[in-house]
Amino acid sequence: MAKRYAVRWFLAGGALARTGDELAGPALLLAGFAVAGSSATGPLLLAALTVPAVLGGPLVGVLLDRARCPGRLLAGALLLYALGLGAAAAVAGRAPTAVTLACAVAAGLFAPALAGGWSAQLPRVAAPGGLPAATARDAATFHLASLAGPALAASLVAWTLPWAPAALAVALLLLAVPLAWRLPGSPPGRACVGAPAARPGVAALRAGLRLTARNPALRGATVTSVLSCAAQGMLTACAVPLGERVLGGAARGVALLAVAAGVALLANAVLARYPLRATPDALLRWTAFLQGAALLLAAACHPVLVLAAALFAGAGEGPQLTALFAVRHREAPARLRAQLFTTGASLKTTGYAAGAALAGQLAGVALPAALQVAAVLHLLAGAVPGERGRVSRPRPGDGRLPDAPGRG
Repeated sequence: MAKRYAVRWFLAGGALARTGDELAGPALLLAGFAVAGSSATGPLLLAALTVPAVLGGPLVGVLLDRARCPGRLLAGALLLYALGLGAAAAVAGRAPTAVTLACAVAAGLFAPALAGGWSAQLPRVAAPGGLPAATARDAATFHLASLAGPALAASLVAWTLPWAPAALAVALLLLAVPLAWRLPGSPPGRACVGAPAARPGVAALRAGLRLTARNPALRGATVTSVLSCAAQGMLTACAVPLGERVLGGAARGVALLAVAAGVALLANAVLARYPLRATPDALLRWTAFLQGAALLLAAACHPVLVLAAALFAGAGEGPQLTALFAVRHREAPARLRAQLFTTGASLKTTGYAAGAALAGQLAGVALPAALQVAAVLHLLAGAVPGERGRVSRPRPGDGRLPDAPGRG
């Protein structure tokens, strides 16, 4: 029972932190527009919040891998993220733009701790043999957050003040701090699970990158997830023009994203209860194909097909994230696990931002073409070679979906 209780607290903390993170982007956009009085300030703040993750992810991961009590380090990262976010929202419109951007950059450095850094700690709390189901539930917290965050931001702005979403985001992040602090650490006398205490930070960073490059399963999963995330960024950027031109209003386009997030959450709940007889590697690729097919439907720009596309996209996105986490848990040694998770989160964030930027240029003049390009990215992601031709026996709790002997 202690193990199950620990997993529940782990999932609660992840849901709180990630909902706060999903609130952060809309909060800064709204603060830049309503408080700073400029339509350009919001996107600048959002970029300042997301871009630093490219640097922060690997560094946070190395520190977590070397920490005897990674939960306390996670708690510190959450606290600093909350403080930076709150400072950026508080000084927007009251201080020079450079100061506001600096606060957002400082917060963004710690954002990977909310995603990969938190998920990397799951094997410390999951019961033996329970890692696959716990991984599906952990992935579901991302979709719960992506569903709740924007909805909360829109509701708060409609009924209260422009800075209320930022205040709520900070509050949710702070609520997650004690839950992170109580995460179990490494046994006494060891800097971290399986890691040499004297390993230099730069060497540890190179070791993680080298492992990702040399391990076929990790390399394939990373490339697949980055390509798919770029396509998801393109779909997000296309949502508003899709709503305006096809569904009769921009708000309906944003609602499509909520539909996809809801279906992703439901799909992960079903997957946690009824695991598929497939390896995570295969599931990762086939869900990319499913999302690609969904965007090809959306490119037809017909209302019925667009709605069907949102349903299929969500059905692929949810299990894909679960499969990605399962591959990482299975392949990553304990001494490099946090680094692999946070670096992967950083790369996905970069891919998402690049995809959104590309779609922003295309959607205004050629919306179907933008959706078709996004579909091609998903199809390329599904075609990336992963773990093929390796036959091994599954180990209890190794992250396979499910325990299927002889399938590697």
